[in-house]
Amino acid sequence: MSKIYETAIVEKRNVLNELRSNNMTVQELRFFSIYLSRINPWDLSTRAVRFPIEDFQRIMNFGKLNIGQLRASTDSLLTKLVHIPTERGGYTAFQLFKECRIDQDDDGKWYMEIDAHDKALPLMFDFKSHYFKYELWNALRLKSANQVRMYEILKQYESIGKREIEVKELRALLGVSDHEYSDRTGWSNFKKKVLDSCQQALKETTDICFTYERGRTGAGGRWLSIIFYISRNEEYIDQLTLDEFIDMQPKSEIVDALLDHEIENVIETKENDYGSELANFLGRDALNDEFTSDQVRVLQDLTMKAVPSHDHIEMCNYLVSQINKMNVYSPKKEKRFSYLCRMIETDIEE
Repeated sequence: MSKIYETAIVEKRNVLNELRSNNMTVQELRFFSIYLSRINPWDLSTRAVRFPIEDFQRIMNFGKLNIGQLRASTDSLLTKLVHIPTERGGYTAFQLFKECRIDQDDDGKWYMEIDAHDKALPLMFDFKSHYFKYELWNALRLKSANQVRMYEILKQYESIGKREIEVKELRALLGVSDHEYSDRTGWSNFKKKVLDSCQQALKETTDICFTYERGRTGAGGRWLSIIFYISRNEEYIDQLTLDEFIDMQPKSEIVDALLDHEIENVIETKENDYGSELANFLGRDALNDEFTSDQVRVLQDLTMKAVPSHDHIEMCNYLVSQINKMNVYSPKKEKRFSYLCRMIETDIEE
């Protein structure tokens, strides 16, 4: 492994940090942080970053790895967009990344390489001011997309020690949709599942901690803004290198086949456990073999209603996002299937 893994620093422009969520999973947010730690912001030639395939697999936390999994993950990374506001109230949209490559090097070793989109280069390179930085280990142990984004949102203001932010803006920065936490108990759940959960996670696993209080209020005492007080977390010293993080992730048995140049053989010998190509794709790549064949087929039918395009990648990404949200609530194992079904049915009804 490169020495940079041991001393990796993420340098991120404020404008990039303030962009609305790109609906990234926690794995994709973590991967983006790793990508930023691997480039040199003052050397454009470092824009393309290469990972050994087994490192990519473990960074993205793939339970099993095959060509379908790789295509789903790299296609998803290539669809991540940023929206830059214009002076007249509009915006310019473009992708963060322009190309992913899965290939073998001259020694026959499989790798994944990713390159930034030309339009995104000013957000990642040659910035002179208005940026912040953090050590990569802070993003590695956070367990949800909310936690990673909350860390970056507050880390940017650590030197000031305080940030007041509109609740609506915070929801947008975290990628919390309008219909989430919108019912009668929505605000109390938002405080518990997002604010308090992030507060505990950052205290336990990062170099900053925070407290918060109500800022501006509306009718009936409704919170319109939140004031965050940010300080250095002097108690946390167990820093994690990327090497250690990768070593902690489970290694798929399929990786060995990839490294032995048997990709096609792996695909051909995978059993179609779930009764259809689509169900098999979703069961292995989005649901991680958690549910039975009958349950996967039910989830496939529900997801087809929730994702009218019926695009396999969109359906896979949708299911992954729903599972990430479900994991925040941590229902008991025996209730996870019915819980996930209810979440999808709620989306369909809305």
